[in-house]
Amino acid sequence: MVNPLKIGLLTRNRDAWPSTQLRRALVQQSVQPVCFNFSDITANLGSIPEVGIQEEIDALKKLNALIVRPIGRGSLDEIIFRLDFLHRLERGGLFIVNPPSSIERSVDKYYSLSLLSENGIKVPRTVVTENPDSALKAFDKLGRDVVIKPLFGSQGFGITRISDLEVARRIFNTLNYSRNVLYTQEFIHHGKRDIRCLIVGGRLVASMNRRARGWKTNVSQGAKPVSIVPSEEIREIAIKSTEILGCRVAGVDILESPDGYFVNEVNSQPGFRGLQVVSKVDVAEEIVRYILSELKR
Repeated sequence: MVNPLKIGLLTRNRDAWPSTQLRRALVQQSVQPVCFNFSDITANLGSIPEVGIQEEIDALKKLNALIVRPIGRGSLDEIIFRLDFLHRLERGGLFIVNPPSSIERSVDKYYSLSLLSENGIKVPRTVVTENPDSALKAFDKLGRDVVIKPLFGSQGFGITRISDLEVARRIFNTLNYSRNVLYTQEFIHHGKRDIRCLIVGGRLVASMNRRARGWKTNVSQGAKPVSIVPSEEIREIAIKSTEILGCRVAGVDILESPDGYFVNEVNSQPGFRGLQVVSKVDVAEEIVRYILSELKR
């Protein structure tokens, strides 16, 4: 009997909706899912296994590929170790979705948008500084209608829109006191909606509008997903953005304004529940089929 392929699913919660869908899609393709989280990992130097999972599995010998769900919150030590672990697996030849380098680029808003901008992708005007006075000058420069974001974060949490000078001053000084980088971005008038494109292996497999009652368009904060057929321009922007950041699977968020399309974020570990609701494509199946096609190569 031929041993089935084993694909790791690195997830904080194996019963979360995306993880459940991926496990189902793996089983349907006769692949054995191996679920674990970062606390299940033991890395050894000078002894075997070099990377053990749950004290039973040698990751470099037993896994054929690895799907990474959100890295999650953690201390600086924890985040660095998690990425070091993924780099070690990649150096050992394991196929990872997404590669650790693309996660590092995507999770850092300044890093990712600077790479996109350098490669011709239109992004919102952004000022990043550790100086509250410089941030106040940026507030004025950006039209006194800005969005302040954490450098790391997702799902719209910690994001604030400001159009009052005194409020901006207080927030900048408070963030500076708690040793936060001041990440300030012009507000793009997007009609209370944005576009999410899901790219898998260089192909756009699903897309939607996220329509909100307010200016935040995250489905997790109440925005309604609506299926769309994107234009060729949107398709090209989304695919090019994932290529620049090196993502094999990514959700690309695009804002449409009177001044054109702006890439707001590239998520290297995208949730896809809202997208699946309005899509005829089985997103988890697309991801699994892509991984299996790459393993055959």
